[in-house]
Amino acid sequence: MSQAEERAGGGGTLAHRVPDLGALELLLAVARLGSLGAAAREVGITQPAASSRIRSMERQLGVALVDRSPRGSRLTESGALVTDWARRVVEAAEAFDAGTQALRHRRDSRLRVAASMTIAEYLLPGWLLALRAQRPDTAVSLLAGNSAAVAERLLADEADLGFVEGLTVPPGLDSAVIAHDRLIVVVAPAHPWARRRRPLAAEELAATPLILRERGSGTRQVLDVALGGLARPLIELSSTTAVKASAVSGAGPAVLSELAVGEELAMRRLVSIPVEGVALRRDLRAVWPTGHRPTGPARELLSLTRG
Repeated sequence: MSQAEERAGGGGTLAHRVPDLGALELLLAVARLGSLGAAAREVGITQPAASSRIRSMERQLGVALVDRSPRGSRLTESGALVTDWARRVVEAAEAFDAGTQALRHRRDSRLRVAASMTIAEYLLPGWLLALRAQRPDTAVSLLAGNSAAVAERLLADEADLGFVEGLTVPPGLDSAVIAHDRLIVVVAPAHPWARRRRPLAAEELAATPLILRERGSGTRQVLDVALGGLARPLIELSSTTAVKASAVSGAGPAVLSELAVGEELAMRRLVSIPVEGVALRRDLRAVWPTGHRPTGPARELLSLTRG
């Protein structure tokens, strides 16, 4: 045994030398009620279990704490001293519990979400509506941007949970696949491609100036890798909605998430052009800082995306 351990009154950690909170609360109840049976009922255990716990605590401390008699239970002189110390420990534990509850409440009262544009516009509204039904008091803020911006928000602790669409997980983040998506080529009905009878070749698509999202977007990253490079953009825009509106206006062809153009295809404001020789599929991912698994409302939102 080391000198430090001898000065502390024995070996091991405090957890081995100090009774647990349940035992201390039982001792306080015995002191207050003068009855082991009444104390057992107050803390929600049987009298034999209470007797066993007191005996165990006495063995652990090496002193007698309670004298038992037909008239009830009273503290020994040592028991009275231990009870005074136990009261301070329990009061400190109550303060600790109150503080951690306040931290949980602060965490659970808000949720900061960062999402790439397609997910923010076409998937998140439904997920957040479901979350609100479970947590009506949680205030949610949504920061929409490209996948690179989502990673920056998370790593700067400006968001609790993120969603991205790219092929890879940004450095410093852990992820989980929550859905799959398909990119499709779309044009306005008056565009020459709308009258094609054969699928578009991947090489022709790669060589054609397109209406594109900005660099850093998951959609552009997937398209660039799948085609092995892209022609200079016809127009470069910072949102899915803007790309779609430009395609509808007849400005040129665009490649968009299938999630984003369902209504336009159904109303014939856009026409889908089949492409051969390339698979334009991607995973949609939830992301968070490495080693910091989502908790509280972020964890519940993550669960809802998988539902």
